[in-house]
Amino acid sequence: MHVCKLETLREAYRLAQQNDGAPGIDGVTFGAIEADGLDAFLQRLRDELPGHSYCPARLRRVEIPKRSGSKGFRTLSIPTIRDRVVQGALKLILEPIFEADFQSGSYGYRPKRSAHAAVERVAQAIVQRKTRVLDLDLRSFFDNVRHHILFEKVARRVNDSEVMQLLKLLVKATGKKGLPQGGVLSPVLSNWYLNEVDRMLERAQETTRRGAYTYLEYARFADDCVVLVDAYRRHDWLIKAVNQRLREELAELQVEVTKRRVAMLTWQRARASDFWALSSVAYEACKASGGRIIRPTSSSAPPCCASSKVFSGASTPSR
Repeated sequence: MHVCKLETLREAYRLAQQNDGAPGIDGVTFGAIEADGLDAFLQRLRDELPGHSYCPARLRRVEIPKRSGSKGFRTLSIPTIRDRVVQGALKLILEPIFEADFQSGSYGYRPKRSAHAAVERVAQAIVQRKTRVLDLDLRSFFDNVRHHILFEKVARRVNDSEVMQLLKLLVKATGKKGLPQGGVLSPVLSNWYLNEVDRMLERAQETTRRGAYTYLEYARFADDCVVLVDAYRRHDWLIKAVNQRLREELAELQVEVTKRRVAMLTWQRARASDFWALSSVAYEACKASGGRIIRPTSSSAPPCCASSKVFSGASTPSR
């Protein structure tokens, strides 16, 4: 198992040290590890992993204020440095595999991708008159990831029983469900969990393609997702169809939506300082410009574009 190789563990340690961060529940710091001998620390892990004697420690819980403009706190779960190294080693193995299958509209916590790039994608779509915006917030997404669904998804791509056993050990250490915010593996695993949602949106984009132009664009950053649809009224069916298909995909993942809103807006790009502000910016820009707030009134698409056929190669109305 490549995770057990000393060079993999050493690189994982280097990345963990680069990110710094507070110690876990055992209070052990990077300084303490190196004072006792880094090589000995890595060798112990190297011996424990293949022998199945490795066991992750409990997580240290820390509450921090939610991002600007939000009320309340969110809980960070901080692993020990020892567990961060093991998670990091597993991430070094899994991330290149998953990256090959991730979709173009996924931007959160991926190599060479950023929130600013997500904003650019959305801004470009709005310049192209995709100004009907469907904004989704997923309810406590990281806290509610279903482990059995996650493991099934990973197993379809990773055919290695040792890797799967280690992954299950690390994930189950967080509890009966959820991924810890603060865990090294959580970002890549959460993106893999939502990858089928992204794939559906990519199919929707291709289904509506007319030459170089598509009637739909989307961008997702972790658990925030924005879908943009062409402003022409003849594409009312499309926003309803996307809304329905998103409900179906998220229901399969047992993911709840905190709020879902659709707005027609005039984009004020200068107000979008980052992707996190995007949904509120779109909403406020819509109101400020006199735009009409459109509430979804139907749970299903029109008969001409029933959800079972939409985005699976069925034809769509022409512009």
